Amino acid sequence: MERRLLSFIIASTAFFFFYISMRVMFAPPVPPANVAQNVAGDDGANPGIVEAPDADAVADNQGSSTVGGDKADQNPTDPSDDNASQDDSNEDDALPDVQRPEHPDWVTLGSMDPASNHLMMVTLNSRGGGIERIELTTRGEDGGFKYRRVDVRNGYLGYFAGEPSPTDTGVLVNVVGPGTPAATAKATSGGANGIQVGDVMISVNTKDITTLADIDEALRETKPGDEVKIEVLRRTRPDAETEPTTVALTAKLSEHPLDLVRLAKYGGEDQVDGNLSRLSCLMTLAQVNRKSIATNEFHIDGLSDPADLIWNVTTAKDNTQSTAIFDLEMSAKEMAEVGGQPVRITRTYSLSPSSYVLDMMVEVENLGDQPQKLAYRLEGVNGVTMEGWWYSNKITPSFSRAAARDIVYKTTAEGHEVITGCNLLKEHRKEPKDPHHGIFAEDDTVEARDLNYIGVDAQYFNCSYLPPDSQLSMRDFRRASAMIVADESEIRKYQEHAVNTSFYLDSVIGDVPVGGKLQSRLRLFAGPKETDLVARYGLDDTIYYGWFAPFAKILVSVLHFLHSIVGNYAVAIILLTVMVRGLMFPLSRKAAVNAQRMQELAPELKKIAEQYKDDMEGRLKAQRELQRRVGFNPMAGCLPMFLQLPIFIGLYRALSVDIELRQSAVSQSTLWASNLAGPDMFGRWDGWLMEYFSGRGTGWLGPYFNILPVLVVALFLTQQKLFMPPATDEQTAMTQKVMGVMTLFMGLFFFRVPAGLCLYFIASSLWGICERVLVKKTLPKSKHFDQGVIDGTATVTAKQPKTSLATKIREQMGQKEEAVVTPNKRKRPPGGRKNRPQ
Repeated sequence: MERRLLSFIIASTAFFFFYISMRVMFAPPVPPANVAQNVAGDDGANPGIVEAPDADAVADNQGSSTVGGDKADQNPTDPSDDNASQDDSNEDDALPDVQRPEHPDWVTLGSMDPASNHLMMVTLNSRGGGIERIELTTRGEDGGFKYRRVDVRNGYLGYFAGEPSPTDTGVLVNVVGPGTPAATAKATSGGANGIQVGDVMISVNTKDITTLADIDEALRETKPGDEVKIEVLRRTRPDAETEPTTVALTAKLSEHPLDLVRLAKYGGEDQVDGNLSRLSCLMTLAQVNRKSIATNEFHIDGLSDPADLIWNVTTAKDNTQSTAIFDLEMSAKEMAEVGGQPVRITRTYSLSPSSYVLDMMVEVENLGDQPQKLAYRLEGVNGVTMEGWWYSNKITPSFSRAAARDIVYKTTAEGHEVITGCNLLKEHRKEPKDPHHGIFAEDDTVEARDLNYIGVDAQYFNCSYLPPDSQLSMRDFRRASAMIVADESEIRKYQEHAVNTSFYLDSVIGDVPVGGKLQSRLRLFAGPKETDLVARYGLDDTIYYGWFAPFAKILVSVLHFLHSIVGNYAVAIILLTVMVRGLMFPLSRKAAVNAQRMQELAPELKKIAEQYKDDMEGRLKAQRELQRRVGFNPMAGCLPMFLQLPIFIGLYRALSVDIELRQSAVSQSTLWASNLAGPDMFGRWDGWLMEYFSGRGTGWLGPYFNILPVLVVALFLTQQKLFMPPATDEQTAMTQKVMGVMTLFMGLFFFRVPAGLCLYFIASSLWGICERVLVKKTLPKSKHFDQGVIDGTATVTAKQPKTSLATKIREQMGQKEEAVVTPNKRKRPPGGRKNRPQ
């Protein structure tokens, strides 16, 4: 009976698994409709849906179409349903198409003019309707750019989005930013002032221009403030067949503002092979009824990608802000390919003076004659600055190595989280078919999708989406994923942390009625990670000092205080070093005395080492006994070093995090060491030194020769030579040689450390040398130990514990008074009456 039962169970189980496998293979289950939950609130309203203006008329013609998931009284036929009527090929061809511009336009929001009070300048491209470039134009107290490119020292003319001219030999100018040197150039002959859109640049400083690279090469040897001569070809009308006029202009170059967001191909010397050039904040349709974007794709298969289409653009400007509106109509013919009806996608960008925030609105309008289930995908920024990626050390809460550009986000469920670019690249290589890193999905909890911010984080700057002013979080999105914008196969070894990263957000699927709109508002913060600024927008967690945060924050406060007095961070670092070493002078003197005592014990320690040559345990026991007998603690001399360690690490973290130290120079009169947060860059040697040593990221030393680390190593070797006692045996001599070699290797490893940290080492070493010379003169001349104590024939007199003042007072008050002796019992003085006074 038991045997039959066992056979039945095995046979039934085998049949069950066979049935399941056949069912999945030949009759897979139909996936459920991809309709998102309502995350906007509990009132049942469909989030982000704006009713058509003439809702009553639409209801009369189409039936009452309610919003929030309720079925309409007249249930329209689902375009994706098997019983729905399908248009034949002749009808598809007969559907009207839309007329779009033939050539893209570039629009600029903001200005570089100091009088405009704009903090940034944004360049938008109508091909895709996305952001092409964001430049920070904040001015400092001296009138220069508060945030400039620290890796570019030549003058700046402007950004042109240039391309080879189709009609003339030269570079066609597609955009000129307000207030740039190009816009303010003075005409010396032939036309009006300023380089204009449509001009063809043919000469810069008498050098012929045929490509964008020629412009960069012509400006390579210039400096900010230099004047350059420019020649352009200008036509009165773009379609004119007449010969163009040659216009000569003179422009005064400026510093290069920080291009916080740029296309990868405009990275200059920081360009890394494999990173792709893609506009930021692109938008497309993520869902049309039951058709959605497939995994590892950027648009719905069969539907024209809005990122490749040219949008219509209009601009507006008033006293408070400048606005650009992009709109793109997807025709009935295009939408029919994916089972949908025509829609209009609209994007609005608005920028106000004195703000690092770009206000954005996205909407999808239903132009069809039936309601549609629609959703959009909004990408984040990419191409964020990666300045100093080959030498900087970015700090993150995760244990994995940070990249120059990481993804940061914060949700109610998880709090602040970091996804490093290095991890994204590893995941892409490991799972090429599903390379995107999921942050949250539509089946997650409401708290997991309650998004406070999401963005791309650099060392000193951040670009993040934020909710509108009236909201604390964004709840219009059902899915978020991080990704790389690069060809992973072309990213070289040791350049992985320079990979281009971004993310995308998929909106909640909305039941959009006829004439209705799926609409969302959000903000894009693009600015520096200043403490007060990021706190204003809830981005405090993007500033992270690591485990030594208390020391780093204290040092930052002290440095800012000293800078407010002396006006130079290099001098402030030197003063901080003097303060620290001055406070530790008593400990340093004790360490010097301890070293002198150790030198006296050296012969005895040598005897112990020879006596216990093959017995390590016995040797250590004898050494401890000797140290106990003479009252010597060898670790006491290490105390100053241990106290300096938190200061060293804290200062290093401060230089890596505090943006005020970025771009701070040793001296304003020289370009050398113009950035205390980076190497001093005394001179370039990558032109003749092999890439193994001078490559960016791939080389040991980097493309610049840095003189400050060399001075640090020289001072360390000098200290060893001056104060290290002479070797008493071969082992000690070998140890000293190894220490010298290790110092040289330390200089090799620290060759790319920030200039500010090198200043700390130099000031500390010079103080140490002077201190040792001074202390040496004050050390006692006599020996610290008696020979009998060392030999063990005598003992050290134990020191009596010191009595406190309170104890002395109590002892004095506790003494008993002597009894008073009566006169008749007093003793007579010797000699009797003779000795009495007369």
